[in-house]
Amino acid sequence: MNKETIKKFTILVVIVISFAAFQFFHLGQYLTLSYIKASQQRFALLYAAHGPQVIAGYMAIYVIVTSLSLPGAVVMTLAGGALFGLVTGTIVVSFASTIGATLACAVSRFLLRDWVQDKFGERIARVNEGVEREGAFYLFTLRLIPIFPFWLINLAIGVTRMRLVTFYWVSQIGMLAGTVVYVNAGKELAKIDSLKGIVSPQLLGSFAILGVFPIAAKKIIAWYRKKKGLAAR
Repeated sequence: MNKETIKKFTILVVIVISFAAFQFFHLGQYLTLSYIKASQQRFALLYAAHGPQVIAGYMAIYVIVTSLSLPGAVVMTLAGGALFGLVTGTIVVSFASTIGATLACAVSRFLLRDWVQDKFGERIARVNEGVEREGAFYLFTLRLIPIFPFWLINLAIGVTRMRLVTFYWVSQIGMLAGTVVYVNAGKELAKIDSLKGIVSPQLLGSFAILGVFPIAAKKIIAWYRKKKGLAAR
């Protein structure tokens, strides 16, 4: 085997081992709302004492979860809001999620292309058509109002001809609004310490935004498509 083949094989082995470890050690239990809520005070004290290190560790875990398409990204986003607050949480989650998504896209392109094509052929065809027709704007609409799960978008774009640099900056911008909404919801969830907190105006408002955001985004995109004369997907 040449050096390039060995390199790809090594990366693939690392990915397989990571998946196996995730399942064997039941690491998914640490990516649940119940665990985050139970550990909230301990994380807050740790963050207060070692802020930069906690942020770096959080980002590393988020990147790993996203790049390997493991379940838990939504919980990680809510946890970011609970731990870091709205502004810092949004910045940290935005960069971590985009870096992880770009790595997942790269893995799909250079290692798993055939598998992704075979596994999600029909959906991939739709994404290919959209990218060919609208380019980066199509990815932007998927990020803003995803028809497919985010992890599938990462894999699907990997088998298109879109440049990874383009994928990164479009994802960074396209996911930002949704990131703010989810981080804000996590910030409000962190304040619940009794049953009364469940019906607080702030929390109810955050979840109302969670529900309204996709509808509003869809209407805005539809208006823009009509204005520009773009064909609806």
